[in-house]
Amino acid sequence: MSAYQNDIKAIAALKEVNGNSWSAINPESVARMRAQNRFKTGLDIAKYTAAIMRKDMAEYDADSSVYTQSLGCWHGFIGQQKLISIKKHLKTTNKRYLYLSGWMVAALRSEFGPLPDQSMHEKTAVSGLIEELYTFLRQADARELDLLFTALDAARAEGDKAKQDEIQAQIDNYETHVVPIIADIDAGFGNPEATYLLAKKMIEAGACCIQIENQVSDEKQCGHQDGKVTVPHEDFLAKINAVRYAFLELGVDDGVIVARTDSLGAGLTKQIAVTKQPGDLGDQYNSFLDCEEVSAADLNNGDVVINRGGKLLRPKRLASNLFQFRKGTGEDRCVLDCITSLQNGADLLWIETEKPHVGQIKGMVDRIRQVIPNAKLVYNNSPSFNWTLNFRQQVFDAMVAEGKDVSAYDRAKLMSVEYDETELAQIADEKIRTFQRDGSAHAGIFHHLITLPTYHTAALSTDNLAKGYFADQGMLAYVKGVQRQELRQGIACVKHQNMAGSDIGDNHKEYFAGEAALKASGKDNTMNQFH
Repeated sequence: MSAYQNDIKAIAALKEVNGNSWSAINPESVARMRAQNRFKTGLDIAKYTAAIMRKDMAEYDADSSVYTQSLGCWHGFIGQQKLISIKKHLKTTNKRYLYLSGWMVAALRSEFGPLPDQSMHEKTAVSGLIEELYTFLRQADARELDLLFTALDAARAEGDKAKQDEIQAQIDNYETHVVPIIADIDAGFGNPEATYLLAKKMIEAGACCIQIENQVSDEKQCGHQDGKVTVPHEDFLAKINAVRYAFLELGVDDGVIVARTDSLGAGLTKQIAVTKQPGDLGDQYNSFLDCEEVSAADLNNGDVVINRGGKLLRPKRLASNLFQFRKGTGEDRCVLDCITSLQNGADLLWIETEKPHVGQIKGMVDRIRQVIPNAKLVYNNSPSFNWTLNFRQQVFDAMVAEGKDVSAYDRAKLMSVEYDETELAQIADEKIRTFQRDGSAHAGIFHHLITLPTYHTAALSTDNLAKGYFADQGMLAYVKGVQRQELRQGIACVKHQNMAGSDIGDNHKEYFAGEAALKASGKDNTMNQFH
């Protein structure tokens, strides 16, 4: 017997126990409301989605072709529409997640207004967005199930038993819109205690996976900007531990931690690491510092020196009081960051690169896997990359290496529209199309995400509407560019009243008040114009 039928039976028994005072309660209506409210708390969601991620990670280890994907969403409605679209077109949400971008929280969700990605926005904006996303995903479940319940009632009224069985099977085997969220906690918003407290809020809101980076919290920069400052390994590991403790305290024992390293593009550190013996983590971190050997006589007032192998070394200190790493050490530091993080509690890695290049990523992952054979990446397919130019240049360079004639192309101007129909551009586009598949097969990428795609799609679609509507197109700009496309493509939001819950509310009114219910979905509802 299905959960739905079990609920009907259980509520019927409870109704009988309570006698006449419950005479107005319809057991099937209660079962429907329970089905529409499967997840009672954010912790229910976190536990459910953590299990999904662990299963997906194991499946990727066995077969790298089954990688996972997500898009960054900055509002609950955007996340909801993404999952509705996935279910409509792909019939399943399997291996599709949501990403919560700290960049978009800063740019779009702060009470201060648009901010750069420097951890200046309110901490609670992050957990607040997680809760909002899951509120909208749960509402998507409620809406879709409500449509199935309405269809079931219609089939019963028509006496169509086959149709009833078909719809009941859809209800019994319903796949939720609730999927894992990989949530960005930036550099932890303070010391490890602050990181722990915020991680708890995020987990309580539903996050099963938290991504944390190794930058200095109060010097935090976007991973694709200059001026990044990293922390010693021990400092970063303390924050990884803080997140793990938060998961364990709340009973999400299989919560997932993504350790992000910005070392590839970060040439600075705020601290010289504490080291107790040669070769320990602190000593390895300090070994990358840009130093000069000095004697006691060479020291100036306020100089900082370190002792290595009996030699006095003076790290290069900038006017900002930051210390500089030697040039060319970024990849070595990045590899060490990754190995150390996985050896100390992290589950997945995030390497922030300066370009999307499978070979570059593979080179680092191969080194990591010499120590941690099942190391896996979450990779940012970032809008900060100029994908067209990068891949056209990669193809250009490959053609040169193969001895092909490239005289028709100017490498510095390959973004130009004049190259769009060329063989080089077509090869580059195919490489972009297969980048995720290739990266997962060859470079250990378990999860591909785009951090802020919906920031850009919102801007693009608004521009397309505004340029026509406020010019000579008037309402035709909206009708032709939006509403007609919604109808042609079967976009559920064309019935925006239904999407906002109007029909759910009508059905609840009928549950509560029977024939006396004042419903909004009568014949004069203009939503009936959309078929």
